[in-house]
Amino acid sequence: MQLAPGVQRLLAPNPGMMTGPGTNTYLLGEKEIAVIDPGPAIDSHIAMIQKVASAPIRWIIVTHTHLDHSPAAYPLAEATGAELLGKSPPNGSNQDQTFSPNRHLNNGDTIETEEFTLTAIHTPGHASNHLCYLHEKLQWIFTGDHVMNGSTVVINPPDGNMQDYLNSLKKLKTFQPKKLAPGHGDLLKAPQTTLDWIITHRLKREKKVMDAIRTMSGSSLSILVKKVYDDVDAQLHPIAERSLQAHLIKLDIEGLVQTRNGLWHLK
Repeated sequence: MQLAPGVQRLLAPNPGMMTGPGTNTYLLGEKEIAVIDPGPAIDSHIAMIQKVASAPIRWIIVTHTHLDHSPAAYPLAEATGAELLGKSPPNGSNQDQTFSPNRHLNNGDTIETEEFTLTAIHTPGHASNHLCYLHEKLQWIFTGDHVMNGSTVVINPPDGNMQDYLNSLKKLKTFQPKKLAPGHGDLLKAPQTTLDWIITHRLKREKKVMDAIRTMSGSSLSILVKKVYDDVDAQLHPIAERSLQAHLIKLDIEGLVQTRNGLWHLK
């Protein structure tokens, strides 16, 4: 699907509870192609990326190395000779250890072509090695999993960090983007409203965490999640526990709560 001149979106065939309709792969350019998030290593998807590309694929750019975003990078690079760009994976079974960038990107680094310039924005929170990319001409930000359309993002410690996540959301606001192109779901056309909503939502959830500990002091994660996420289907509570833990770690660092033998109390 063409989203703008020189911007195409291809949906990977990996729908699911964590991926929604599937992972978005973006193809930028018309004379030379940059691929953002080639997705999982599914042969049919890798073949489709090459079929849809209207010119040689020169760059394969990764937002982060979770298994639904980067495993196709290496085989696609092998097939096309493209340069791999992004950050190396941290340790963890949910990280794509096959991803080894030819160029390691840091905050503020640019990828310049004859047709467009992308600026890397380091946005830790969902993942410590997460990068968003600002398309300078369009003023769009490709957000990977930092912002998704259709659901909030799971923050899964120890690599996921709630305070970093909130700080990174505020950081994106300073760029005043015109649109957000997420890793899952459709374009978000009111970026500031979207970013403000996510920040407010997370802080409201944090207040529910504090209220729950205040009234249920000495509770475990599995007990707290039922109160804090009482608006979420109970079948999703095991996943919600990850973000709950991220909230609790943040509050612990701030000196507001503490844990003893796996039970949470106010400080």
